[in-house]
Amino acid sequence: MLISHQENPTDLPAGPPAGQLVHPSTEDAAGARRILAVGRPGPRLDRLTHTLRATGHEVRQAAPGRVSTQVRQATPDAVVALNDEHGGLEVIREVRAAPAGRALPLVMVTSEPAPAEAADLLRNGADDCVPEASDPVELAARIEAKLHRVPVPVEQLLLDPRTGLYSRRHFLDELEREFRRPGAGRRTGPAGVLAMVAVAETGALERRLGHRVRREAAERLAGVAERLGSACDRLGRDEDGHLLMLLPGVDEETARRALEKLAHAVAATRFVIADENVRLTPAIGLVPLADCTGPEEAVEKALAAVAESTSHRDLRPVAYAPWMRATHRRRHPFGAALRARLTSLSSLIVLPLGVGLPFLVYRQAYGWGWDVGSVMYWVVVAGLLISAALIVVECLFALDAPRRPAEPAQPYPPASAVIAAYLPNEAATIVDTVESFLRLDYPNDFEVVLAYNTPHPLPIEDTLREMAARDPRLVLLPVAGSTSKAQNVNAAVTRVRGEIVGIFDADHHPARDAFQHAWHWLSHGYDVVQGHCVVRNGDSSWVAKLVAVEFEAIYAVSHPGRTRLYGFGVFGGSNGFWRTDLLARTRMHGSMLTEDIDSTMRALGEGARFTVDRTLISRELAPTLLKPLWNQRSRWAQGWLQVSLKHLWRGLRSPRFTPRQKAGLLVLLGWREVQPWLTLQMWPILLYSMWKAGGPAGLDWTVPVCLLAMVLTLSAGLVQAAFARRLAVPELRRRRGWFWSYAVLSTFFYTHFKNTLARQACMKEALGDRRWRVTPRAAATAAAPAAVAGERP
Repeated sequence: MLISHQENPTDLPAGPPAGQLVHPSTEDAAGARRILAVGRPGPRLDRLTHTLRATGHEVRQAAPGRVSTQVRQATPDAVVALNDEHGGLEVIREVRAAPAGRALPLVMVTSEPAPAEAADLLRNGADDCVPEASDPVELAARIEAKLHRVPVPVEQLLLDPRTGLYSRRHFLDELEREFRRPGAGRRTGPAGVLAMVAVAETGALERRLGHRVRREAAERLAGVAERLGSACDRLGRDEDGHLLMLLPGVDEETARRALEKLAHAVAATRFVIADENVRLTPAIGLVPLADCTGPEEAVEKALAAVAESTSHRDLRPVAYAPWMRATHRRRHPFGAALRARLTSLSSLIVLPLGVGLPFLVYRQAYGWGWDVGSVMYWVVVAGLLISAALIVVECLFALDAPRRPAEPAQPYPPASAVIAAYLPNEAATIVDTVESFLRLDYPNDFEVVLAYNTPHPLPIEDTLREMAARDPRLVLLPVAGSTSKAQNVNAAVTRVRGEIVGIFDADHHPARDAFQHAWHWLSHGYDVVQGHCVVRNGDSSWVAKLVAVEFEAIYAVSHPGRTRLYGFGVFGGSNGFWRTDLLARTRMHGSMLTEDIDSTMRALGEGARFTVDRTLISRELAPTLLKPLWNQRSRWAQGWLQVSLKHLWRGLRSPRFTPRQKAGLLVLLGWREVQPWLTLQMWPILLYSMWKAGGPAGLDWTVPVCLLAMVLTLSAGLVQAAFARRLAVPELRRRRGWFWSYAVLSTFFYTHFKNTLARQACMKEALGDRRWRVTPRAAATAAAPAAVAGERP
């Protein structure tokens, strides 16, 4: 008898968690084949399992309806299914529906030797039918016959028998047919898009796990693409492990949206590659077929776009551009030199644009009978009052900011800290920083991932390697080719093992219990919690003192007040704690000068919950000179402008945000950009009023409303300084003189300093100047031209 009547086998080992994709099975050293036994739970399935094991096979069980999932998760060498009264046709369809199941040997075990039934099963995709009364030896022989068919090189097959993917040669043949199809040259509609998908971690995985990584990674990507059912109708794989995707008859924007969906689905999934659980970063390049003359050119261009996408690791598909090819040289026309010159003069250009032009407009309008200048006077007064009122309201709301939950709702999970560093800029501080992280107190597994870039080897790397050898919790992650903090963080998020991850700059020293307290928030339903950044070198200079108090006004007052007022917080770039899964699918975009605020807006748009906790302390270094402060705040101002342009209207139209949150977006992203230009209108209005009155002597300088607005505006800065001192950390609260100095400097200098930067940022963004200027961590550290990891608005 085929099915022996011995006792049920022992319980099978537990399978992988639902939603995970695992490696395809291979024959082990002992020659055992991995068989998937399919049937409804019961004695028949248990006896079949025992029989298969008795003939030397490794067996997993699956119920009908779960077959395609099991095949996709752990591809067996063969499938043996019971054909019961519910019918085996659905089982056959399930197996063949999965790309990895299209060429799997599929043997059906029938309860009765009915020829018509067997013929029906064979016609619908079964490879063989075995009566249940047959001898077990016959079943084993039939399986081995299917497994030992004469092998054919994959390159000679139209489709890979395991995955259903085209080989590179056959994919190019399909692509050639797409170019030659009737009407393809007339461009009457979208010709289609070729996409190529690589895995950014391939090199590191291959060095650790072997050559099989390339094949298995491409198979995982193909499985996700098949599951999504995108516009792609043909999938292939080349020898380097790239997934090739043909999207015929779609335009570039449609293809980009489908590929973004694929990228986020891959980033949100944990895979098992070569028996190791990993996250993958898909790097996607695309090229419209209309821009190519043939398949080889299309593949070459897509490969160049993939290389660019790989360097960013931000999940955004990259369309090919001519400069990406090594043979193409970027030109620097006269226009680029002129733009650079205008950028250097942007501060001076703002004055004639923001003062002289409005004054001329007011004069001309008055000549036409319209007193626009007087109307703008009241608009500016209202703007000053609104700005002052917003500051006061935020201060009041900050007093009753929500308190951190006293206990976590769930046990502490493994946690990871990511320190993003640009070593030439951080050499003086990085060792001290790493040591402070290794002293943190956390009740579960904890690791510190130092993700860094450097243009050349540095002696400090030897010191860091010695530290990693002494303490296995320290993981060194050099990010070759990185030019931004965003790329360092994106590289690290696929490497971390923690369920939560804290992101820090290279000068931060978090409190010992910071990760514990962060989990109190995250375990109660929040996705991100932003902590309180405190300056620890305020005694260094008057600039550092100014920034120290400013940070208290930001992190102890404004952020908590806004969070309570508008119903959402923001991630400030450092001392922020994320659920790792959210960060993995959100990533950071290095093209944004404030990539942290951009990631906040994108995550909020997906429904993530952000909060702020001023008791989560991390101490950092502030700039000590005015020039570094100017460079840093200039980048922040332009970065906020980029975020406003990108996300404001999108957020206002989004159903994800409540009316209260949309009001917060208007203030956070809209009013902050309008207010610096509105306050500048005081000067053209004053000039216009003097012109209309015949000179300064003709003006009434004691207008009550104007005086009241000025008093309220000046007092708002004093109120903010007072609240900052009340809510500041104890070591700064004792520095009463610092807060008085800040109140005076903020009122008469610093506010205007930041408004000037905001107006200059508009000019720089309009001129396309998006350079990242490094802020040195120490006076002796030379600023390098590459990007720095570690600044935040």
